[in-house]
Amino acid sequence: MTRMSQPSGPPQPSGPPRASGLPQPSGLPQPSGLPRASRQPELIIRPAVLDDETALAELDRSTWSVLHSVQPKPQPPYDPFFTQRNRVEHILVAELGGCPVGYIRLVPSSPLACNTHVRQIQGLAVDERTRGKGVARALLGAAFEEARRQGATRITLRVLGHNTPARRLYASEGFAVEGVLPGEFLLAGEYVDDVLMGRSLDR
Repeated sequence: MTRMSQPSGPPQPSGPPRASGLPQPSGLPQPSGLPRASRQPELIIRPAVLDDETALAELDRSTWSVLHSVQPKPQPPYDPFFTQRNRVEHILVAELGGCPVGYIRLVPSSPLACNTHVRQIQGLAVDERTRGKGVARALLGAAFEEARRQGATRITLRVLGHNTPARRLYASEGFAVEGVLPGEFLLAGEYVDDVLMGRSLDR
């Protein structure tokens, strides 16, 4: 289940994309009467490393919401972020000013040889403090490039029906609804659809 910060229990671009992040003061003196100049730190998308464990685990917990998660809210003692199932080589990290502010998890859709041309996004989380800064879109773009590098021609995801912001983002990135499992989950007393989305990687 994909997350917009996203469901699912729980990728490495050949050339990491970069985008503008949050504005920060440059620290340079400005002429009197003129607005102070600002410098925007680079948003870097990079492969995850084992040292990201703590930051990504904290990000995962801080972004938990019934809007995108089918799992109960995490409670201590917390499980490790990286596991045999949630492997470091499947994660791309968004880093802003040297700090992880998001991640995306890209995995093979299944272990079948006849399905190796498909990759699936099974996790997308973005720090709430950097929402609206293009982090999620940059992570998606990096996932597309990595999936192509791996030889994939198609990419899919699952998203909860009531997660309108995520569905809008995915649609704007070329994903189309390819199936709906009505009332698949009972969350906070309400039945929620499981929406299947996908797109070609030909473009």
